[in-house]
Amino acid sequence: MAHLGALPKIHRYITAHNDEGKAVFSKAFSEESKMKANADGIAFALSFTTKGFPVDMNEDKDLDLYGDYLKNPPGLVVAGGTVLRHVDIPPDTACTMHRTVSLDYGCVLEGEVECLLDSGEKRLMKKGDVAVQRGTMHQWINHSKTEWTRMLFVLQESEPLKLAGATVGEELAGMAGVRPSD
Repeated sequence: MAHLGALPKIHRYITAHNDEGKAVFSKAFSEESKMKANADGIAFALSFTTKGFPVDMNEDKDLDLYGDYLKNPPGLVVAGGTVLRHVDIPPDTACTMHRTVSLDYGCVLEGEVECLLDSGEKRLMKKGDVAVQRGTMHQWINHSKTEWTRMLFVLQESEPLKLAGATVGEELAGMAGVRPSD
């Protein structure tokens, strides 16, 4: 199942300031966000990360932090920060049912994907649709036999959820290539 060329390359343009205080495009990183396929064929790109609120952009501290995360990638969520991630889902592929302890915005950029919840409820999401995941158990399913799906996610850590009298945590169910969040 070839991924190379199935979807366009992702270009991520990070802005900065020059010595005169004028806006410029940063040269700190390649403008191409590289996709890395996991064992299940689902590919991830860590397109940006932050840590702390408000974000400290003085002396490019946020860029330095992102560079550190590129060398040592975080789990799905960064404690006290945000994650911007692109995800490509191959045709006829589903990720495992999982939960993050985060507020996630998931937007379909290419193709279609089903968002299945552990209650059995589901929605077919099309290009431009957005899911707001609030710590729920969910699964992404690409039912197409030929077309890839690309999604853009922004994740922000949340307080632990209390559901039915119990506190729930991150549940990754052995997602391929994904380590637990710190």
